[in-house]
Amino acid sequence: MKRGWLIIIAFLFSFNVFAAIDTFQFKDEAQEQQFRQLTEQLRCPKCQNNSIADSNAMIASDMRLKVYELMQQGKTKQQIIDYMVERYGNFVTYEPPLTPATIVLWVLPLLFILGGAGVIVMRSRKRRVHFSDEPESAQLQTAARKAHFWFFAPGAVVLIVVSVGVYLKTSDWKQVRAWQNVTNQTPQLLQRALDPEAEPLNMAEMADLGLGLRTRLQHEPDNIEGWMMLGRIGMVLNNASTATQAFAHAYKLSPTNSNVKLGYAEVLTRSGSLQDNQLGGNLLRELIKTDHTNVRVLSLLAFSAFEQQNYREAIGAWQVMLNVLPANDQRRAVVQRSIEQAQVAQAGMDSTKPESADK
Repeated sequence: MKRGWLIIIAFLFSFNVFAAIDTFQFKDEAQEQQFRQLTEQLRCPKCQNNSIADSNAMIASDMRLKVYELMQQGKTKQQIIDYMVERYGNFVTYEPPLTPATIVLWVLPLLFILGGAGVIVMRSRKRRVHFSDEPESAQLQTAARKAHFWFFAPGAVVLIVVSVGVYLKTSDWKQVRAWQNVTNQTPQLLQRALDPEAEPLNMAEMADLGLGLRTRLQHEPDNIEGWMMLGRIGMVLNNASTATQAFAHAYKLSPTNSNVKLGYAEVLTRSGSLQDNQLGGNLLRELIKTDHTNVRVLSLLAFSAFEQQNYREAIGAWQVMLNVLPANDQRRAVVQRSIEQAQVAQAGMDSTKPESADK
């Protein structure tokens, strides 16, 4: 099984869709404020008592990312809330809409009050009959008991029916059932991912596989290969939070594992956070010390250094790549153009330094 995990991870490493992972960069302050309000108004399905803005759960991170994506698509606040309600149920909002189910919930206390009043009335009548001077016949007692039963029977039936209806309407049983179905399909999805002749997984199936893996990792928290695979799936799905958290967990479990370190470094170097970029660069430099001919590590290090305007380091990494790549490798032309671009940028930076000193 461990070998299977490694094969799947290697398969995911070969994807060519590792575009830069989105970060929460807003068009203006108003959009950022709207994002904060939305995430504070939506409840985390796992934590329940926390909003998705305050929760550190993976599902809350996914929901925050989805809110951001919907905002970038131009969706209104109400459209985003409607999307979340449709996917997670009315429970996801702190202010559930006025529906027949919620109306019933508000009416139930009144029904209980009326039922209690009925009980009091019946008991008072029975007490008066008990203390009556005239003896009561057996027939009257039997009639009173029957009347007592038929008085409460309809109310009890209505209460049971209403309770069941409210549960079916307001509970998340549909989401739970869908989650169970996905969990049951996880072995088949893994088998398809392992089989090179099988039909490749589409994005929806990849998302289902990620959900199934999360469930499995709840029971196998020390499964390093599982966390790595979840991180790769997050990258394929362009889900920055899932990818970062998964690789961070794997790195915490095995900080000396070169594959874990490389995957974590790749996620960090594609982040929009300068702190993440610096940490990713440090991890890549550690990998270079152990294997200075790894083209993939050199490429990521050059990319990271270039993005941080450390052009000399980027040029050095690309030049080492030229020494490693075969003479007929088509990537050499791309690397050479990248070196020229970095040299121009470095020259421009050097030319501005004397002017800054003169000022």
